[in-house]
Amino acid sequence: MSIDYQQKIPNNVDLAGDRKLQRALEHWQPRYLDWWNALGPEGFQANDVYLRTAINVGAEGWAHFDHVKMPDYRWGIFLAERDPDRVIGFGDDMGKPAWQDVPGEHRAALRRLIVTQGDTEPASVEQQRLLGLSCPSLYDLRNLFQVNVEEGRHLWAMVYLLHAHFGRAGREEAEELLERHSGDPDNPRILGTFNEPIEDWLSFFMFTYFTDRDGKYQLKCLAESAFDPLARTCQFMLTEEAYNMFVG
Repeated sequence: MSIDYQQKIPNNVDLAGDRKLQRALEHWQPRYLDWWNALGPEGFQANDVYLRTAINVGAEGWAHFDHVKMPDYRWGIFLAERDPDRVIGFGDDMGKPAWQDVPGEHRAALRRLIVTQGDTEPASVEQQRLLGLSCPSLYDLRNLFQVNVEEGRHLWAMVYLLHAHFGRAGREEAEELLERHSGDPDNPRILGTFNEPIEDWLSFFMFTYFTDRDGKYQLKCLAESAFDPLARTCQFMLTEEAYNMFVG
């Protein structure tokens, strides 16, 4: 399915066909924008920035958005195309059709995986929010903002899965993803490395070189998940993660 950029939330998951889900995500969207304006890149929200977004998982899968203000960037929900013949490639259920819904016995574990992955995305934006004030060049500044908006898009990817497949518990987890903050002594991010400050550009380059490389392998693992919506989500995210590693 092609991406519909005319909707309030651009997507290729036929969001308009599920009004309940669409309303839930549209209710979450203003809270996300409040978070972005409060804890996203400091000092540049009103500037036009050249940004782009992926439109598919192929080598040519980019749509150019030209110059936009970062709060106007069209964050959306994009999954790789579904393979109707895909089967589980490992474990006790090896060879069976990939799960389109969450099996009850794996519900808690899958939710925890998705929440933990989702929590890292806004955390890195929060860690890097002041770097634009000391950028070595305009080229580096543009790269920083591209990384930031893609991390925000990856948060949307995980929030969609929580809303679409985990009911009330998933919706509550999605709210909490915006309530934890990097380095907050009372409500920190889940993984310790995302609570460490990134105050200089060498730390940022090391983060994009090493931490995002680790993130690539994590996404590669999740892209093999027996839960097909998670696998397809991570396949799409890998297109964007490559840019983070390029910056490093």
